[in-house]
Amino acid sequence: MGFGISQFIMRLIHIGKVKDIYQLENGNILFHFSDRISAFDVKMATPIPRKGEVLCKFAQFWFETLQTPNHMLKIVDKDKMEVKKLKMIPIECVVRGYFYGSYVDRYEQIRGKGLPSSFIPVLASKLPQPIFDPTTKSEDHDYPVDRQTLVFSGAISEDDYDTIERTSISLYRKMSEVVDRAGFILADVKFEFGRDEKGNLVLGDSLGPDEYRLWLKNEYHPGKIQESYDKQLLRDWLIKIGFKDSIESLAKEGKKPDPPQIFSSVVKELSRRYIFAYQMISGRRL
Repeated sequence: MGFGISQFIMRLIHIGKVKDIYQLENGNILFHFSDRISAFDVKMATPIPRKGEVLCKFAQFWFETLQTPNHMLKIVDKDKMEVKKLKMIPIECVVRGYFYGSYVDRYEQIRGKGLPSSFIPVLASKLPQPIFDPTTKSEDHDYPVDRQTLVFSGAISEDDYDTIERTSISLYRKMSEVVDRAGFILADVKFEFGRDEKGNLVLGDSLGPDEYRLWLKNEYHPGKIQESYDKQLLRDWLIKIGFKDSIESLAKEGKKPDPPQIFSSVVKELSRRYIFAYQMISGRRL
């Protein structure tokens, strides 16, 4: 049985794009996963029903299933999780298994880095091996960054970078095996790591459809845009209505456009896909 948020003595310390973070009296952190959704670094004004619950339960499932050191302590309510406080490593650890997303746009600049010369860049094709493709961590916009830059800036040591790269790729492979058995493909995923009070490097933040691209195996067709069971559905809709073009245009002036109201059909389908993916992969009912 869950406990209401009012039963905790806590202090709001951060309102994120999709979750609110509280400092608890016992020194731990409380994540409140909201129904908010963002895309292209813009918070949408329209909530997605049950999204927060799915994100919370998915994070719990992955932390338990992957059996790697992580910061989860317990589920407090259907959309709230108590975690250990970490000193976060300031990078987002992206692992890509398929030729998709922003990786496609950057391919000409990164050609030869991690990919054999024989690789044929077909949209949504499987990469010869998973590629570690870290980015900076920002509330505004994340940018790709390489090992040399991160180490030189002091953001991370060489040993920690190598450990995180190795761990991220290993976790991606494990997650891929799990979703494959449920009839899905994990195209890419983003991990975050931090150090606990003993200095141990552990998996932090959360893991769910806001952190990865998920495709149904029986709908997968290389060479085309894939039907996604994550927030890519929203990104595709925003591109279709011209919102991404507005973002790029206003970015030149250092501005962002106001978010559009998401069509009810898109809202319902996003909610349905989030719930469906969770129940199929976890084998659990909401």
